[in-house]
Amino acid sequence: MVKKSISITAVLLISQLAQAQDTTKFSAETLKLYPILWQQTAAEYRALCYQAFNLAKARIDDVIKREPGKNNLAIITDLDETILNSSNITAQMIKTGKDINSQEWLQWIKTVDPPVVPGAVEFLQYAASKKINVFYISNREVSGLQFTLSILQKLQLPDADTSHMLFLSNDFSKEPRRRVVMKNYDVVLLLGDNLNDFMQVFEEKRMGERLNETDRVKEEWGKKFIVLPNATYGEWESALYDYHDSLPFDQIMTTLKAELQGFDKK
Repeated sequence: MVKKSISITAVLLISQLAQAQDTTKFSAETLKLYPILWQQTAAEYRALCYQAFNLAKARIDDVIKREPGKNNLAIITDLDETILNSSNITAQMIKTGKDINSQEWLQWIKTVDPPVVPGAVEFLQYAASKKINVFYISNREVSGLQFTLSILQKLQLPDADTSHMLFLSNDFSKEPRRRVVMKNYDVVLLLGDNLNDFMQVFEEKRMGERLNETDRVKEEWGKKFIVLPNATYGEWESALYDYHDSLPFDQIMTTLKAELQGFDKK
């Protein structure tokens, strides 16, 4: 899902530029320059991904040790920014200065094999070797399912078939699809880059509510819930301006600056 929004990672840079230049000259996509560069070039990003999958592997080992021989175990994972790194479509927007609409997003899915999130393939193959089922719940549209399937098969990912891929059809929420899996399987691990990948309580909630819900289930992070880094887009962005995605750019800038927590000189 491609969204027109600003990443808070770039706010400090732009707030400096804004003192000398007209902010209307900047686009939301341009303001994603820093987070995209971080995702594509930073060793820290790579390390965080390896850390997440190392932890996920350890959790699987714990479950198998605790319940040896159980055969209905499953993992639910998101795809974009969790298994597949789709940052190159946003990078292309920045390089060309051209917005990407839904048709171009679908064309990208059909024609571009995205790079893999570091550690993802090895982890999923390890899980499969331990007889754990893998389900891919993504908000890619059903129209792109076959093309995505071919990518997963090229990567030799386990359970790369349509029965294990639950894509967006009518309901943007992933909760009904998670329930379908949980009805027949003991889901021991969920992986994602957006908190909506884990629980419905995070959907369309304001910042304070999202923070409170995160604290409420704090024992699950790194245990049953494994979060991959994504500073480029997600529910956190929309929450910053109360889901008013169509706000003019200058209003978005004003709203985001108001959320910055500085310090008062004494």
